[in-house]
Amino acid sequence: MFGNDRYMTIGVQYEIPVELQLFMWYCIDTLKEQGKELDYIQVFELSKERADDVLYQNIEHRQEVPEYSMTYRLFPKELIDAKVFVIDDGDHSTMMLSNEY
Repeated sequence: MFGNDRYMTIGVQYEIPVELQLFMWYCIDTLKEQGKELDYIQVFELSKERADDVLYQNIEHRQEVPEYSMTYRLFPKELIDAKVFVIDDGDHSTMMLSNEY
């Protein structure tokens, strides 16, 4: 799973900075390399957060079966709020905004 050709929708291309796109693919690849079982749909919740007057990008990566959740804090150039799905349909993997599903 997630070892096939990768695509992104136009929404991801225009709304999600490349460094965050690459980070999300990296999260999936890391789980795969660790031998973890992957659900066909990976969910990423991206939100702008503030702690001690420092803004950062909060990214929650999760899947339903088997249950998995991990939260990351990044300091990219551009902060965004978005929900992103990465779906493997067997032939290819597609990164899309939740409203494009």
